[in-house]
Amino acid sequence: MTDADEPTDRPDAGFEGGDTAERPAVRPSAASPEQAPETERLSLMDPDEPTEEPVAQQRRTGRVVALSALALVLLAAGLYVAAYAVAGDKVARGTSVAGVDIGGLTQEDAEQALEDGLADRVQRPIAVTVADSDLSDELDPGAAGLEVDYAASVAAAGGERSWAPRRLWDYFTGGDELPAVVKADDAAVEEFLAGLEEAAGQPPVEGAIAFTDGQPVVTDPMPGRGFERDAAVAAIEDAFVAEDGTVELALADVAPTIDADEIETALATFAEPAMSGPVTLVFGETPVELDPVEYAPAVSMVAEDGALVGRIDGAVLKDLVDDRVGDPGRPVDATVVIENGEPVVVPAEPGVDFLPDTLAAVFTEVVTAPEGSREGTVEAEAVEPEFTTADAEALGIVEEVSEFTTYYPHAPYRNTNIGRAAELIDGTVLKPGDVFSLNGIVGERTYENGFTDGFIISNGIFRSEPGGGVSQMATTTFNAAYFAGLKDVEHKPHSLYIDRYPEGREATVAWPTVDLKFENDTEHGVLVQAILSPSSPGNRGSITVRMWSTKTWDIESDVSGRYAVTSSSTRTLDTADCEPQSGSSGFSVDYDRIFREPGSDEIVRTEDFSWTYSPTPTIRCVSPEPEPTPPPVEQADPVEPGEAGTGG
Repeated sequence: MTDADEPTDRPDAGFEGGDTAERPAVRPSAASPEQAPETERLSLMDPDEPTEEPVAQQRRTGRVVALSALALVLLAAGLYVAAYAVAGDKVARGTSVAGVDIGGLTQEDAEQALEDGLADRVQRPIAVTVADSDLSDELDPGAAGLEVDYAASVAAAGGERSWAPRRLWDYFTGGDELPAVVKADDAAVEEFLAGLEEAAGQPPVEGAIAFTDGQPVVTDPMPGRGFERDAAVAAIEDAFVAEDGTVELALADVAPTIDADEIETALATFAEPAMSGPVTLVFGETPVELDPVEYAPAVSMVAEDGALVGRIDGAVLKDLVDDRVGDPGRPVDATVVIENGEPVVVPAEPGVDFLPDTLAAVFTEVVTAPEGSREGTVEAEAVEPEFTTADAEALGIVEEVSEFTTYYPHAPYRNTNIGRAAELIDGTVLKPGDVFSLNGIVGERTYENGFTDGFIISNGIFRSEPGGGVSQMATTTFNAAYFAGLKDVEHKPHSLYIDRYPEGREATVAWPTVDLKFENDTEHGVLVQAILSPSSPGNRGSITVRMWSTKTWDIESDVSGRYAVTSSSTRTLDTADCEPQSGSSGFSVDYDRIFREPGSDEIVRTEDFSWTYSPTPTIRCVSPEPEPTPPPVEQADPVEPGEAGTGG
């Protein structure tokens, strides 16, 4: 040890052992020859000299490291915050969208710059051509719903505030060339592409199997040519904002969904087994055997998820078997009838039936089975009526709301034809919204349908054909609907005036072209009642039609006088079916239907009608002169079978 007063160059002189007093900094002189090397100084220390405690030293070192690390973190954080502040919501330098430079701009400014830069492009039509063809077309961007989403385009370019390191790195190191975000009306673009594809391409022929005359008939699949939709749409969207605004679309092979392999599979697993022999369905104790030729219309194969799947139409099967099975006790719908001059609800009755879905399920199980196992039992099921008693009561058919009667001179064919039409129409119930169709209810006027020959108007003259006289039924029904206030849907007056009908306010019919239709546009049901009083020699007959419902309107009809009268002419015919007739003048007439609420004098609305009748020619019949050759057949105008003249 040295004396405390003795000068020394040792940096730790005067501080021994665990002395914790602050040490003065001693800076050795580099020029001093007495300065010992560090290794030498350490070797001169007394090994028994006390040293600092290890724990305190470790604490001091840890504190220094922690403070240094904190300083580095704070420095880095400060730099990061500064970078974030500088970047803000600006787009990375050097960034462009669809060729428009938006680098270094704020999001708002970048959106405006992009909108300005693309303003001309997005207004022009897109010139579209099809590769390897002469076909070209223009697509109107507005019609296709094409538009640029400027905010999304800038956001995709990084024009949003973000703490993400990548965002800040991109901002300071530079951006990229990016596409614009484009939106389109998918349906409009698809329609445009479909039009081009129809003109330049060829749809694939899908493989299919149909069933004709009890045999499977195959449609072989064939590839087509068309656009790959996603690629075509993307190309159009790119062209929308491109500088030249043009795009060439390429056609590619389009494979059919149902290919040859699927056809072979479908034939082997369903089509051929299904047509291999008869199927027997047992209904209770009644077996019904159906041959493939019979049931083929109920069998089909449909494409589903790339495969052909067999389907059975239960409704078609039910039509095939109903007549052979008989009535198992089917439910009866409620209805409304007239009894003792009053409307009465006939209650519905539940029942049982063989349902189409059950028929289809049983048939499906056995139709592909091998011979000897092609039989299935169909169970009858309880069925409620479709139109219940409550439904019928809710119709509100409680009173007579209109009635109209027309009269006719005696002729047996009139009794037959008018009577048959009345029989078919009587009892018709129209629910709210239903449309009455005379042709639909009466059907074609044929001998098989109960009609006979009677006079009709054809090309301005009277001829005899089945159903003559039915127009009297049409006129009477039209007037009953007219005064019930029901909506006129379709009616056509006769071409020649018949004096037993109201002028203008009448109707003819002709199967199947000319019909009488009216709609029940009220809130209540309507029951149509038709009553025939037959004629007899010396006594005229009549037909009355009544409408039963809840009264909605009071109807008044106002008829003008005749005007624009035209004179008749005379025609001489030598045909075998010539019928003489007296002529009459033609004229025009107007009439109005005036609507009032029941009991009110206030007019709610008025409907105007008008009609012009042609003059009825006088017909003289003469015997034909003999000719060496048959005369040419004169083509008559189309016959209107339901029109009636003196026999109408």
